Amino acid sequence: MKIKFTIAAVVLTTVGLWAQKPIYTKANLESARVYYDGAELTQNAEVKLPKGMSEVVITNISNELKENTIKVGSTDEVTVMSVQFSNAYIEEYDNVNNSPLTKPLRDSIAAVELELEKITNSINADLKTIQLLENSSDSYDKESSLKISSVAEMAKWVDYYGQKYKNLQNGIYLKKKEKEIIEAKWNDLKSKLSLGSDKSEKISQGKLIVQIMNAQEGKVPFKVNYATSRAQWIPSYDLRIEKVGEPVKMMYKAQVVQTSGIDWRNVKLSLTSGNINQNNTMPNWYNWFIQYEPLVNNDKTDEIVISTGYGSSRRRGSGAVSRINASELRVGGVADVSSMIEGKAAGVTVTNVSAPQVSYEERKSIAEYTNIHESELNVTFDIAIPYSILSNGKRHSVDLNNFELNGDYKYYSAPKLDKNAYLVTEISDYSKHNLLPGEANVIYDGMNIGKTRLSTENTEEKLRLNIGKDPRISLERTLISDKSGTKTLSSKKEQNFVYEITIKNNKKETIAIQVEDQFPISTDNSIEVILSEISDAEVDQEKGLLKWNLKLKAGETKKLRFGYQIRYNKDRMLIGI
Repeated sequence: MKIKFTIAAVVLTTVGLWAQKPIYTKANLESARVYYDGAELTQNAEVKLPKGMSEVVITNISNELKENTIKVGSTDEVTVMSVQFSNAYIEEYDNVNNSPLTKPLRDSIAAVELELEKITNSINADLKTIQLLENSSDSYDKESSLKISSVAEMAKWVDYYGQKYKNLQNGIYLKKKEKEIIEAKWNDLKSKLSLGSDKSEKISQGKLIVQIMNAQEGKVPFKVNYATSRAQWIPSYDLRIEKVGEPVKMMYKAQVVQTSGIDWRNVKLSLTSGNINQNNTMPNWYNWFIQYEPLVNNDKTDEIVISTGYGSSRRRGSGAVSRINASELRVGGVADVSSMIEGKAAGVTVTNVSAPQVSYEERKSIAEYTNIHESELNVTFDIAIPYSILSNGKRHSVDLNNFELNGDYKYYSAPKLDKNAYLVTEISDYSKHNLLPGEANVIYDGMNIGKTRLSTENTEEKLRLNIGKDPRISLERTLISDKSGTKTLSSKKEQNFVYEITIKNNKKETIAIQVEDQFPISTDNSIEVILSEISDAEVDQEKGLLKWNLKLKAGETKKLRFGYQIRYNKDRMLIGI
């Protein structure tokens, strides 16, 4: 059966214009395509319609959707005249007490309330009877000589009173227990009265009110498609390393979360890189004006040259010079080692780490059901097996792919920032696996040692994966005070800095290690930076980096020395050195 789609503009049609009662049908979720900032949902429904005009209320639609993305499709015999979205249809257009959506539930509540009232009345009647019996007993005690003429009559009356009292008390006990059961049933039904509170399945309050012109009576299928911002996914990875030198086993995963108001149960799931709200507007040229910067009165303000690692900026202050906080320093091109993982690289015990619940081999078979499609704009992962993701805001892990990556293992250190050596592996052919930026769990020698991050958006030829720090490699960076200091020349001031880096390999095998440090960069012609000593380092003048690639045998120690001079006008001040 051919289904045609209608892109429905949201209209302000008043339901009161339609004489007949609306026809209700529930939409079932068929598929979900999830983006970084939203999802595209496709649902289907079927309802029996008469010939002519009808108003159909499609329930179980997302609570929040982008109204300009709504598309409603049906057969050629059906004309969709208008579509309106609402997440409060009952309150706006219908009598809440007589709503077809809640009437069966309200009827059940009314029946239970009738049972509750009957058993309450029965308990009260028994209590009244007991009260009458007790009053009769009191009257007998006061006038026993007048009412009872023989011992036999008294015994008969006592037997009757005792048996009746016992039966009433037992009956009240049983009725109270039955009342508790009825009250629990009543409370359960009342909790389900609000749409979507049924614990067995999440039903949203979102609805589409569709005005239909039907050519013939019969069952009519509908397909609904729209976008919602109440879902997202982010890439994540598991990196498994058995031992140094072996390939990295990578499990490519997705963390999916949604609060659309609908529980996604056994749906076809697709994950697409990129955003659903992309700007598709072509750029326009505007006139490009240049002009002089307004003159500044130098008597009131001083221009300050600020050196912050890789670059300098100019700030204007009013006479006073303040220091730059260390947190403002940024080192371009170097991994932010201070934010890397706390874990185990070799022989370090880690506590409070839970092992994965699914083995790598089992998860590998799950990932085989994923088809990957790469276009010019994004990457899409189509998952062949149905997935269930509840609308509870919790992350759901979805396995996408797995493979092995061959890399070159080495240690990396930046002792100016962190006196630790980090084991890393550099991978050359990573682009063919469609890797996206994301967080990665590092599992070394069967133990989860922490987290790192894959930065695949860079333009570097190699992808550097951080495995963790190794405490058996010692590093020390010290300023050589007798070779450092400040000199004043005729019109210049010269500052000398000389550092020594000591690296010791306490491991039982030879290691390869890359050591990096930096020197300041000047963007002002009056400030000169001169490297005085580099110990055969590779120099990157553009980034201000020094790099040493070393091999250290077991127990070996090496020392590196480098230094630089800064010359600048003696009547000025430098910040950031």
